[in-house]
Amino acid sequence: MIETKEKFYTSRNDRVFKEIFMKEENKDILKSLLESILKLKISDIKFLNLERNVDNIKVRRKHFDLFLDTDIGKVQVEVNAQSQKYIHPRNAAFIFDIYSHEVKKGEDYTEKSLVVQINLSYKINNEEMIREYKIRDKHNNEFIKNFIIYDINMEKVKDIWYSKSKKEIENNKYLIMLDLDLEKLSKISKDRRVNKYMDEVKRVNEDPEFREFISAEEDNRKIENSIKKELREEGQKERNIEIAKNMLKEEIDINIIS
Repeated sequence: MIETKEKFYTSRNDRVFKEIFMKEENKDILKSLLESILKLKISDIKFLNLERNVDNIKVRRKHFDLFLDTDIGKVQVEVNAQSQKYIHPRNAAFIFDIYSHEVKKGEDYTEKSLVVQINLSYKINNEEMIREYKIRDKHNNEFIKNFIIYDINMEKVKDIWYSKSKKEIENNKYLIMLDLDLEKLSKISKDRRVNKYMDEVKRVNEDPEFREFISAEEDNRKIENSIKKELREEGQKERNIEIAKNMLKEEIDINIIS
């Protein structure tokens, strides 16, 4: 009898990411991850409401993977497991809304507090590992100084692991650890936060309720994708029939139509 190996869920899955990093007791791991990306020291982190109500009831509610208030400003983190055309406009809408709410607070408009979005993106075509976006003109003049979007190519991050460069792995360990299984995690570093993350991701994968939930979610997504594919193929079939009918009306040779 062939034994099937159970799937291991990494933080590439947004549910796993939130299950680990949204816990008060794991703020130390989150802090290390953020500091390694932002190259800034963070002394305080507060979790904000992940479902942000908007002023207009006709506007779709915004569901964040992680929304934080820190001593350096507001930080939003999104895990993008797939590259889709809607991802950038959707995520931009989220962070622009946060920026709008942030600058309207108080008696004046200031640029003291940063507003940052971090995209942990998979299956994207960025040549750079980390792309930093700001609002500036073609001469590099910044329109505002307190707004940054980081788009991180997580496939490039994984390449560092495969490169086996000890220095590069050490410098990027908190990003690299997010998409490694337990065997690879045990080899990455003796760092206590990496070890703590390893314990946490193991805990999540061994939780039967969580696995049941995540498996059902995956199953629903696959069913939805299959239905969409079927509808697309059906639509294409109907279009082909219509084209063939029109070609027959024009007395085009049946072999060409075929």
